Amino acid sequence: MMKNVLKGALAALAISVAVPVAAMAAGYDVNATTTDLALRGYDPVAYFTDGKPMEGMFDITAVYNGATYRFTSEEHKAMFEAAPEKYAPQYGGYCAFGLAQGYKFDGDPNVWKIVDDKLYLNLAPKVSEIWQEDVAGNITKADGKWTEVKDVSPAELAPK
Repeated sequence: MMKNVLKGALAALAISVAVPVAAMAAGYDVNATTTDLALRGYDPVAYFTDGKPMEGMFDITAVYNGATYRFTSEEHKAMFEAAPEKYAPQYGGYCAFGLAQGYKFDGDPNVWKIVDDKLYLNLAPKVSEIWQEDVAGNITKADGKWTEVKDVSPAELAPK
């Protein structure tokens, strides 16, 4: 019962958050702002090297998959450019739990977890708590859904 209530609340919240931030030029496979900024400007490498989200510098950037990533240092930028698939968030930075349900909700760069050397984001702390009840199962579900929805706009997937 609680999960259904939370899923409903998640859907309502996500519609108001996810649709405006969907990528434009980057395409729908990356959760980016209307200016194609990925991860809301946070450095994707910092999660792995510093163990925490860190805002990148506006003048240290790289483009991957049509979206612009910011970095805290030239070293992080070089690491990312050498292996962007290693550092870029899974599901283009959309909420991992949302993807497991078949939706593209905004992924909050401050609500994250590294699992098997991959970065996952979730919409909010409460959503992350539910996702973490079955991380492996939710990743398996999201991986399967991602191939179906990666090129579909968040608005088209939004619960009705």
